[in-house]
Amino acid sequence: MLKVDADRYDRMRRISWVDMDAIAGTRCLVVGAGALGNEVVKNLVMAGFRDITVIDMDYIILSNLSRCIFFRDRDIRSVSKAQILAERASELDPDCRVRAEVGYIQDYRGKDYDIAFGCLDNISARLHVNAHSYHDGKPYIDGAIEGLRGKVQVILPGGPCLECMMNRTHAQIMEQRYTCTGNLAYVPKVPSEITTTSIIGAIQVREAIKIASGREDICIRNVCYYDGITGSTEILEVQTREDCPNHGARA
Repeated sequence: MLKVDADRYDRMRRISWVDMDAIAGTRCLVVGAGALGNEVVKNLVMAGFRDITVIDMDYIILSNLSRCIFFRDRDIRSVSKAQILAERASELDPDCRVRAEVGYIQDYRGKDYDIAFGCLDNISARLHVNAHSYHDGKPYIDGAIEGLRGKVQVILPGGPCLECMMNRTHAQIMEQRYTCTGNLAYVPKVPSEITTTSIIGAIQVREAIKIASGREDICIRNVCYYDGITGSTEILEVQTREDCPNHGARA
């Protein structure tokens, strides 16, 4: 075997600005262990991140299996998404620690992370991670998918955040999750398929590689939209909203 091929990360080291030592020391918090969470954690481990915590409160169901690389038929209803994802992702690299936290992100009190990843399917949880990350001065990389379209927003300390994009429609969607009696309302499932999920997850981790390597200057600014119908990607500008509660609190 050639000496260069004895290094698991030789090909990544050949990218001049990639700092593999810094990547290995970066603590990652992945919120959501579904389709997007599977892709993000897989990419983090393969890219050399060695300290990953994944949090999710849900169990595995049959419809997860077409989009989640780490889940199996025997896992259905038997164990949590976070536990299985952490266990199987750890097998990719024996030097990587992937820990599971089973529960709601709103109940999580840990601050031992350097970069947070949003792999969620609801606005309320996204805003929770966004607010706490922004308050703690930690980068937050949010991913979202609907059918063959998706988006990634990189929220860096001091810049526009996820809440800066929120409008009255987003608030109405959050309110739809509860009826007037306080019970959960029916919310239709969002369409999803694996190819778009893979692309959005890859973009999220690519941006984390930049941040961990000290190259925030080449990160995606604003919001990156991907359209799987046309195969196009575009960047749309986000302005810091003066009445954003996160910016106001920080000021």
